[in-house]
Amino acid sequence: MTSSSPAGTPERGPRVRMTGTQRRAQLIEIGRTLFAERGYEATSIEEVAQRAQVSKPVVYEHFGGKEGLYAVVVDREMSTLLSMITSSLTENRSRVRVERVALALLTYVEDHTDGFRILVRDSPVAAAEGTYSSLLNDAVGQVGHILAEDFSRRGIDPDNAPLYAQALVGMVSMTAQWWLDDRSPSKEAVAAHIVNLCWNGLTNLEADPQLGT
Repeated sequence: MTSSSPAGTPERGPRVRMTGTQRRAQLIEIGRTLFAERGYEATSIEEVAQRAQVSKPVVYEHFGGKEGLYAVVVDREMSTLLSMITSSLTENRSRVRVERVALALLTYVEDHTDGFRILVRDSPVAAAEGTYSSLLNDAVGQVGHILAEDFSRRGIDPDNAPLYAQALVGMVSMTAQWWLDDRSPSKEAVAAHIVNLCWNGLTNLEADPQLGT
């Protein structure tokens, strides 16, 4: 005998069961999309649950609440971006390092747009770590160390390296936020112009800067 649904109740296909790991990954991806679209305050656990077709307690079970889900999303994006920036600092020549840092951040913006939108918003999590600002501070520290070594070799006071590092990282970061919505010119052209300004200064700008890599 074939069973039927009560009158007026739409039939649903069998729900695909997920493992705990699969469900967690699904919720993280849904949260990532919603936080990027609407920001932290406008995103609710209820909507996350609706999109995942689960009950709210399932979301709470995995993350403890919206703040927990947000923290996981931000941590994943931070790890991805920091890895890209760190790997770009392995070259020996200073100009190549600046080029790679600029290109790494712009590549992250291009490939992980939702993640970057989340990172550049103010974090509701009251912590000194785990924010875009703290990541930039880490980048400043790494760049400052590289510049200090370079300055020493060139007879320039290495104590000024942190100042230059702040300026370089800030320039790249602010330009990346502008390029997030504009996307023109290409990331390679943007990186070349950033390096043109960083390396040559306003008085020695090249007419048609190109990346040397």
